[in-house]
Amino acid sequence: MLSVYEGFFSGGARIAHSDVVLGLVEGGQRHRVLSLHGEVYREATRQRMEDDACHRALTSAGVVVSALDRVHGVSADFSGPDLAETARAMAQADVILSLKEQPLALLNQAGLPRRPVVVCLHRSDPENQGQALDSLKAAIADGTVAACVCCAESTRAAYRTAGIPAELLHVVPNGVDLLRFRPDAVRRLAFRAELGVAAAAPVVVFAARYDGMKNVPLFLDAAREWLRREPEGHVVMCGTGMTETNPALTADILAAGLAPDRDRLRLLGVRRDMETVYAGADVVALTSSWGEAAPLCLIEGMMCGAVPVTTDVGDSAAIVAGRGFVTAPDATEIAAAWSEAAAGRAALAPALEASRERFSRTRMVAAYAELVEGCVRGTVGRRSQPEPY
Repeated sequence: MLSVYEGFFSGGARIAHSDVVLGLVEGGQRHRVLSLHGEVYREATRQRMEDDACHRALTSAGVVVSALDRVHGVSADFSGPDLAETARAMAQADVILSLKEQPLALLNQAGLPRRPVVVCLHRSDPENQGQALDSLKAAIADGTVAACVCCAESTRAAYRTAGIPAELLHVVPNGVDLLRFRPDAVRRLAFRAELGVAAAAPVVVFAARYDGMKNVPLFLDAAREWLRREPEGHVVMCGTGMTETNPALTADILAAGLAPDRDRLRLLGVRRDMETVYAGADVVALTSSWGEAAPLCLIEGMMCGAVPVTTDVGDSAAIVAGRGFVTAPDATEIAAAWSEAAAGRAALAPALEASRERFSRTRMVAAYAELVEGCVRGTVGRRSQPEPY
């Protein structure tokens, strides 16, 4: 099998897909990854493939990872060497997995080996994906797309509305490693000690890249309201671009009037130990305005015992139903929900614990394996029906 990535940069889709690849390898499948770019500049951060946690995890498991010699952000045709390397990689595969629809610009090039392509979709806004939606439709018209895997029902609905045939759309909900993401009292105390936060102090974590869809200004407005109502509270922001060196984020913080509270607003950037961050938190927050499908931060946070509070975007409301809170995009309402979530964490713990099997990585990988094997046999039929969250 061959997976094609646009690039290695921080984000839930790449984390989930790389976890699927690792799971398929553990199950005995042979896998290779080809990236269109070896380095990208996004979220005010230069991100090299070799520095990425997903890249390290894949290569440590014996997965061969290579990249084309392309400059991210520069519009140019694929070169002869690009196409030759792609053709060699495709010739060795029975099935191609495209991480989102962006790599189809490469896979649609004439003269490449014909292999069934499974497109893995991780957003709920195909209309905001530029020319990628056109590339997906072209690949379907050409007959190379055997299936589209949607990580959420909202993804399936959005792409069906955008004109993708319903019979191609299969839903496989995101899952996480339950051995890694779990409540852990030792990690909780260690994380709080690292930040100098009291054991009983309420902590809200926001795990996201710095991007317009995440609505960082709304999050910061809510943080201002919450910190002023919770004098012992702390807010933690982590992800690509969530650092002091990002001038846009610094401007957002000043615009939100958070200067007086900067000692309780922590910018941690990219963390490699999110299981520790979530275990140390009381609330995992999401304030996105669009684009989300099945946000990994909500699932990972819940599995570590943090109560989710989210705006109603993608499948977020279904994911947190009975386990957390859904709010309007209003800073005051969000701040009040954070307080309620932190105060009710112990009461919600049984519901979070009871939901663990629904969000299992094992279930996700098994569903991918079944679909991929069906593509090899040519027996992929009507779209799968996901189990409810």
